[in-house]
Amino acid sequence: MKNSRIRSFLWTLLLVFVPLAGFTQGYLEFEQKIEKVTLPNGLVVLLLEKHEAPVVSMVTFADVGAANEVKGITGIAHLFEHMAFKGTTTVGTEDIKAEKKAMEKEDNTFNAWLTEYRKGDKADKEKLAILQEEHKSAMEKAREYVVSNELGQAIEIAGGSGLNAGTGYDLTVYFYNLPSNKLELWMSLESDRFLNPVLREFYTEKNVVMEERRMRVESSPFGRLVEEFLCIAYKAHPYGEPAVGHMSDLMTITRQDALDFFKTNYTPQNLVLAIVGDFQTKNVKKLLQTYWGRIPAGPEREPVDTVEPPQLGQRQVEVDDFMQPIVIIGYHRPDRLHKDNAVLDAISDLLGTGRTCRLYKSLVKDKKIAIQIQAVSGVTSLKYPGLFAFIAVPSQGHTIQECEDSVYEEINRLKTEPVPRDELAALKTRAKVNFLRSLEGNQGLAFQLATSEGLDGDFHAMFKQVEKIEAITPEDIQRVSKQVFSRRNRTVAKIVPPEKEAE
Repeated sequence: MKNSRIRSFLWTLLLVFVPLAGFTQGYLEFEQKIEKVTLPNGLVVLLLEKHEAPVVSMVTFADVGAANEVKGITGIAHLFEHMAFKGTTTVGTEDIKAEKKAMEKEDNTFNAWLTEYRKGDKADKEKLAILQEEHKSAMEKAREYVVSNELGQAIEIAGGSGLNAGTGYDLTVYFYNLPSNKLELWMSLESDRFLNPVLREFYTEKNVVMEERRMRVESSPFGRLVEEFLCIAYKAHPYGEPAVGHMSDLMTITRQDALDFFKTNYTPQNLVLAIVGDFQTKNVKKLLQTYWGRIPAGPEREPVDTVEPPQLGQRQVEVDDFMQPIVIIGYHRPDRLHKDNAVLDAISDLLGTGRTCRLYKSLVKDKKIAIQIQAVSGVTSLKYPGLFAFIAVPSQGHTIQECEDSVYEEINRLKTEPVPRDELAALKTRAKVNFLRSLEGNQGLAFQLATSEGLDGDFHAMFKQVEKIEAITPEDIQRVSKQVFSRRNRTVAKIVPPEKEAE
């Protein structure tokens, strides 16, 4: 029976590590095959030929997100992501001249409503209702010229797949796949999105985003908890603002606000393209100049200068709700370019990732005081210093305090006891496997390349990831744990049952 277990273990090693070894070698070879092209307007393009299948994956990385917003326009980065699918002066319209006139009427009626609305308590409610109806009428008129989802349909007809986008604090990405003989179609459609955007159906889409906020935050106790957690963890940096935006800001943002945000942030200097798949680099370079070279450079954007000051003591917030109690324990941590970024990722894996991590074994399996526990190394995308967080859900009959105490117990163990070499070796193997698997497929590679170039400033940084993982020592884990996981550096957010008010 013992020999059988040994054979089973060895067979598992063969299944996992032999393919991994081959993929690692191929992954390192990719670095030499990638060509970086910088157009005169500042646009950076990363090209990687892979001819295994007649498919190409494209990722457009925009160095813009919620961190580039200011008070009054929170949520505008996410809103513009929605707008990028609405088409251009040639895609998505039946008559662009007539549509622009109708859109001007939309803007005028909205601005009239906004002027009255901003009077606050002195606003004439009857007048507001009339202005709102006028605005609705203008929206319906403008919608008559719209060809809904023409961009998506054009891509689908061409055999495209995976059309999507996402917005974070530091980035917005747009991506999809096409057959390799349709690459020029992507060049035409994608460059046109940033050359001739038309923010059609703007006010309709604002309502969609506001509904997203209602669902993700206002109707979700956990969403409200996360929002409260971030706003007390940060008192200065824009990471403390909700990426989906405040409802009052979403209500009052104008189309002109969105256009101004686009002109400032969506310049070629702030874009990175990654193209991976079946193409010829020589041909693609010509297409890049034809389609993307026509976009003007635009103004230089001001950097985010705000630096979050060190905490002076533990911060805590409670959200009253009748749902399941939850606790988030967060610690400020350095940005992704810091030398200890890989160590923090390793700590996240060691303490709170999967069913083999220390916290799961302790809180869920042994003590049975929690039904869920997780560690997150970076709550944001970490272009700037972010947060390392633990999330725990107590089991029935147990308390948040029990979970908190057990988390602190495991943290203190990290500070005082060196991680055994075999446990660290297993951790490194998992980290390398997970990282390398994220590169499987053309789209995974394109996304990693674009993100590394955009956030790290150089795509070569991603090829040093395995090396950084391998270099982690038990002493590194102890040192970083002592530096980051202090009470003074801690923010705690809890969902707790509301207290019964005295009669």
